[in-house]
Amino acid sequence: MAIAVRQPSILPANDRKQPIRSSSGLVEAGLADAAALPMLERVAASFAVSVTDQMAGLIDPTDPHDPVARQFVPTGDELVTTPGELDDPIGDGPYSPVKGIVHRYHDRVLLKAVNVCPVYCRFCFRREMVGPGSETLDGAELDAAIAYIAAHDEVWEVILTGGDPLILSPRRLADIVTRLDAIPHVGIVRFHTRVPVVDPDRVTPELVAALKGRRVTSWLMLHANHWRELNDTARAAIARLVDAGIPLLSQTVLLKGVNDDVETLTRTFRALVQARVKPHYLHQGDLAKGTGHFRTTIQRGRALMKALRGDVSGLCQPTYVLDIPGGHGKVPLTADYLAPDGDGGWTVTDPRGGRHAYSEEVE
Repeated sequence: MAIAVRQPSILPANDRKQPIRSSSGLVEAGLADAAALPMLERVAASFAVSVTDQMAGLIDPTDPHDPVARQFVPTGDELVTTPGELDDPIGDGPYSPVKGIVHRYHDRVLLKAVNVCPVYCRFCFRREMVGPGSETLDGAELDAAIAYIAAHDEVWEVILTGGDPLILSPRRLADIVTRLDAIPHVGIVRFHTRVPVVDPDRVTPELVAALKGRRVTSWLMLHANHWRELNDTARAAIARLVDAGIPLLSQTVLLKGVNDDVETLTRTFRALVQARVKPHYLHQGDLAKGTGHFRTTIQRGRALMKALRGDVSGLCQPTYVLDIPGGHGKVPLTADYLAPDGDGGWTVTDPRGGRHAYSEEVE
C-alpha cells in the first residue's frame, strides 16, 4: 500500500506544529483507538509520550504493524515488566560523579545537559529518567559538569546526550561547545540525537553553526531504526550537517516487529549510507522496564548480521553490540569466523558457511 507522507519545509520555530504529547492527542490524531485511552493513560503515567508531526506523517494508521507507530505510539505491553528488567539498564548511576556527567570509559564522558526529547521511543533505555518535568542542568550544575571535564585531563571526548541535546536552542548549544572548545585536552564533541529524522525543521543553519567549535572536532551520532524515517525532509536535514563538515555515524536498535529482518536492515543501512551516514552500532535491546516485547534474542541478531555480511556492502555493516547491564560497557556480539585447525593453522568460515584452510607465514 502506498503511504502518503507529508514533507514539511523548514519553518520558523513558532510556525511548527507541536508534537502530540498526550494519550487523548494520539486518539484525536487517529494514531490510537478511543477504546485504548484508559490503557494509554496508564502507560503515560509512567513513561513520557511525544510524537512529532514528522513521525505522525510517516505512520499508516491502517497498518496494525506499522514500524514507525510501533516505535512511538504506546501499547499495553509497556505495563508488563519481565524478570531482569532494570530502572537503569546500562548502569549510568554508579558512574555519575557530578550531576549530568557519566564517566564510564577512561577517555570520554557523557554530558547530559537536558533530559527531554522531541519524541519518546517506547524502547528507550533511559525511559525512567526522561520526559516533561525531568530535571535539566541549571547554570550552576552545568558549570560543575564542565569543571569536572576540565579537571580530568584524560577526557578526550565529550558526548552530549540526554534526552536529546539538539532540542536545546542554538544559543545554548553554542555556549556549551564554546566552553568545551576552551578545554585543551578535549578533542572531540559528539552529539547523540534523533532530531534530524524526527524533527528535521530544527536543523537550521543556526543550529548547524552552533555545533561547530573553533578547535574541537564535532561528530554527530544519528539514531535511526527504519528506512521509512529517512524521507526527503530528513535527508535534507542530514545534508545540511554533512555539507557543513560534520561527520555523521548512526546507531540503530534491533527491534522486534520494526527491523528484525534482513530486508529491512539492508534497506535501512543502505539508506543511511546514501545519506552519507556511516552505520556504526546495531544495539541489542537493553533491559529497560516494559520493553520485553521489543527485544529479539542475541542468537537472532547474530544470524541477521551473518546474513548481512555475505551480500551487503561493507559500508553498510555496523557492529552488533550489547551494553552490558551494570555499567560494564559495550562489547561486540560478533560471529566466529576463525578457529584453530590443530596443526598451527586456521580454518576460516566464509559468510555462506564454506570452510577454508589458512596458514600463516610468520618469521
